[in-house]
Amino acid sequence: MAWFESATFERAAWFESATFTGDAKFESATFTGDAKFESATFTGNARFMWATFERAARFESATFMDDAGFASATFTGDARFRSATFTGDAKFESATFTGKAWFESATFTGDAKFESATFERAASLGPLVCAGRVQLSGAVFGGPVTLLLATRRLECRRTRWSATAELRLRYATVDFAHAVFEYPLTIAAEASPFVLTDGGPMAEQGLGGAPDAKVRMASLRGVDAAHLVLADVDLSRCLFTGTVHLDQLRLEGACTFAKVPSRTAWRRWRPVRFTERRTLAEEHHWRASQPAAVPGWNVAEFSTGRVGPAQMAPVYRALRKAFEDGKNEPGAADFYYGEMEMRRHDRANTTRAEHGLLNGYWLLSGYGLRASRALGWLAAAMLVTIVLLMGFGLPKDDPKQEATGTVPPGGGKVTFEIDKNEPQNPTGDRFSGQRFEKALNVTLNSVVFRSSGQDLTTAGTYIEMTSRVTEPILLGLAVLAVRNRVKR
Repeated sequence: MAWFESATFERAAWFESATFTGDAKFESATFTGDAKFESATFTGNARFMWATFERAARFESATFMDDAGFASATFTGDARFRSATFTGDAKFESATFTGKAWFESATFTGDAKFESATFERAASLGPLVCAGRVQLSGAVFGGPVTLLLATRRLECRRTRWSATAELRLRYATVDFAHAVFEYPLTIAAEASPFVLTDGGPMAEQGLGGAPDAKVRMASLRGVDAAHLVLADVDLSRCLFTGTVHLDQLRLEGACTFAKVPSRTAWRRWRPVRFTERRTLAEEHHWRASQPAAVPGWNVAEFSTGRVGPAQMAPVYRALRKAFEDGKNEPGAADFYYGEMEMRRHDRANTTRAEHGLLNGYWLLSGYGLRASRALGWLAAAMLVTIVLLMGFGLPKDDPKQEATGTVPPGGGKVTFEIDKNEPQNPTGDRFSGQRFEKALNVTLNSVVFRSSGQDLTTAGTYIEMTSRVTEPILLGLAVLAVRNRVKR
């Protein structure tokens, strides 16, 4: 074991290629000159808690076979951990990096813990590989920074970014809850392995068992998204409720959201099928918690608080505006549908009349977004109109015009009066081919809000009036749904 607790190294401390067989304890040590631990090997715990490095701390290619503790350490000069290997956990909690922090091609088999650490001048962190978690919760970045991380999980809860930042990630599930940033911040998925300064790809040890290199957002709760840009990330399990200025969020590339269950399910005696659309993870959790929930909705993995339709409707509205501002009208339509669904299910803040209107709007055309539904109702309405006209609306025979007049005895001008008999209600065979053709003509004219000029019975007149109101509305809803899906 090597014990250097509270020791002071007034000049450069040379430990290059040294091997520390047991624990190496440098707690509260002060390195006035350079601390050189290049290629050193620590077989036990390496304890540098509360240590002060006034000049460069050089740990390039060092190997830490157990936990490495740098909690509350102060790095006044550059902290260089290029190509270092951390087999256990690397603990940098509450550490202060006044100079630059170099972790290029570093490898962490366990967790890399930087909670509450302060990076005053760090311009780049990585590229590095962490098979466990990179924990930056509560950390503070004082200057512009770029993070290049290949890790299973990145935790940035209440992390503060005081300048622009770019996070380029692979494999990571990102928890960004309550992070604070006042300047543009980008979280992007990197499709290919990171390239090192020598031009070669970075090896990704410990991540071979991961299903893919996707970047998944876990939470944006409590974040002010006015300066946030997300690129090519998976948002299917991201929690959005509580996010501020979500309408100003920028989504670039292929950002994916959760989908509704794809299969038809049975709810008691009736089939239930959901039309494909983008949804929030919170809607999945809420629907899965309902007593009559159908299979396919994702259950919350942990408690997410009380989130219902009243909380989700503003989130859908904000995301709809974000898509509209990005000139993605078809994508915005899904979030408009979600907003209307939440309003329809919100019994506490919706009046009975409004609830009835929303149910009707949903049933007839899927809030003006489901053309097939509106066309189906239009076809049904036309069929009913045709049947009613054939049964009750068309007269037995077309009334014939009659002209009557009187010839004066001494000759002269003859005056005729032209009259038409009242249409007679049908009797006998009402469903003939000729009557079908007449009924179809009346119905087609009603769809485009025109009068056919066909003689009708009193009942037929009311049937035509009703169809001239309902069928053009259904046709308009179908056209509106198509437009909402194709416009840019």
